[in-house]
Amino acid sequence: MARPSARRATAVAAVLALSAAGCSGPGAPPAAAPAPSGGVTATAAPPAGPSPVPAARAGLGGRPSPSARPCQIFPADNVWHADVSRLPVHPRSAAMIGTIGGGATVHADFGSGRWEGAPIGIPVTVVPAGQRRVPVTFGYADESDPGPYPVPPDAAVEGGPDGTGDRHVIVWDRAACRAYELFDAHRSGAGWRAGSGAVFDLRSNRLRRAGWTSADAAGLSILAGLVRYDEVAAGRIDHAVRVTVPRTRTGWTWPATHSASSATDPALPQLGQRLRLKRSVDLSRLPRQARVVAEAMERYGLIVADHGSAWFLSGAPDPRWDNDALHALGGLRGSDFEVVDAAGLMVSAGSGATR
Repeated sequence: MARPSARRATAVAAVLALSAAGCSGPGAPPAAAPAPSGGVTATAAPPAGPSPVPAARAGLGGRPSPSARPCQIFPADNVWHADVSRLPVHPRSAAMIGTIGGGATVHADFGSGRWEGAPIGIPVTVVPAGQRRVPVTFGYADESDPGPYPVPPDAAVEGGPDGTGDRHVIVWDRAACRAYELFDAHRSGAGWRAGSGAVFDLRSNRLRRAGWTSADAAGLSILAGLVRYDEVAAGRIDHAVRVTVPRTRTGWTWPATHSASSATDPALPQLGQRLRLKRSVDLSRLPRQARVVAEAMERYGLIVADHGSAWFLSGAPDPRWDNDALHALGGLRGSDFEVVDAAGLMVSAGSGATR
């Protein structure tokens, strides 16, 4: 991904090292799945004292207690959950699809096992109520939510502990129903340092301040757009999917709040642009895991969230992914998609709520 601030370089590597645990709901990845790595991990609250011991991982994380208030990732009327299957096609759809790459193929940038030694996808760390908060310092503090954040010392980092890519850290506090998201995260003393960071109240539709980034170029939540194994296993994804594109134009499209480009070509999409898989595309021959993802792209669509390889879909790693099945999404091309005009869904520019 490109760095999430307009002040950062927007050139990116061609290959990016890029579930629902409990709440309602390049190249190809290797077919084999050696050394599986969990996508959503749980960590116990560290004991009191100066040297907490990292907690053992527990698969996809413990479920909330029966008495806990459910924590859906954003309200049901949030734009991430909006059905866009019948929205009008954007008048510049063909041009934008062309600049993204009409002949480029879709790639699930997540899966099981490892690719070039790193887990495949953007991991999520689930923490319990009372997780100790630690200091976080930011390179772009003027557009970041200040710490401390409840990030455990063993929080999963995108690309692994020695990863050299975007190094996202996503922490999900389900008890408080908040997501804490970091870009370019590294351990630092008793806490962390990061390029930028954002806190999302998952029970609220409030968007970030206009002009602000997050851990993502568009200023959006990364957690909200990840494909997660548990929802695919249940047979339905109820939200739009995060996608990267090579270039965008300056400005942003709701619900994004941030721009990371100075280009003015009207054929380029903006961050926040909503895309959808055309209804005419036959999904019947796709393996089940790929078909569930494709059905979500048809109903809820994709949201352009960052710069990167064309048509790379973001998801959380999980040892249960079938990489061969996910690779079947490569049968879809950019020309199978269209840009939709989602302006009619907007209630207000500062809210993710929809009509």
